[in-house]
Amino acid sequence: MQPFNVNEYLRQHIRTVADWPAPGVQFRDITPLLQDPKVFRVLIDAFVHRYMDRALRPDVVAGLDARGFILGAVVAYELNVGFVPIRKKGKLPFTTVEETYELEYGSATVELHTDAVKPGDRVLLIDDLIATGGTMMAGKKLLEKLGATVTEGAAIVDLPELGGSQRLRDGGLALYTLVDFAGH
Repeated sequence: MQPFNVNEYLRQHIRTVADWPAPGVQFRDITPLLQDPKVFRVLIDAFVHRYMDRALRPDVVAGLDARGFILGAVVAYELNVGFVPIRKKGKLPFTTVEETYELEYGSATVELHTDAVKPGDRVLLIDDLIATGGTMMAGKKLLEKLGATVTEGAAIVDLPELGGSQRLRDGGLALYTLVDFAGH
């Protein structure tokens, strides 16, 4: 009997959609990971077991809009720590700090409530996928503006050919990902 390989199991449940949202793009769709309760539990447990370790345990989990909310909220709940959303500009009702980052065509801005974290908080920053790394780097900068320390960035999928994971590491962010789609 083969040992259970979490990473391969999760990879088998990620749907690839060809030519979406544009011709030539191989979109990695994580929604099948969320639809099946067993697969969803394996996914969440992969993160929770890592971050239960005292050395990696965060004070707060921050999730990036929008799929990072799904993962981050459940991981935070399981770790018994708080969750904070990092949203697209204009979605948060209270006083915010913002960070603008470049996209392939134009720019985008994300925001965080000014009371979301405290100076010295250890924060796990989570999203579904790392492509160019722009959103995650903007999230890291937002959290640091408020005095928090981002201990690690986590995602289900890394698309290393797009250079985001290397840019994030070069920018001082340790990364943990479960499935790598290099050369696929």
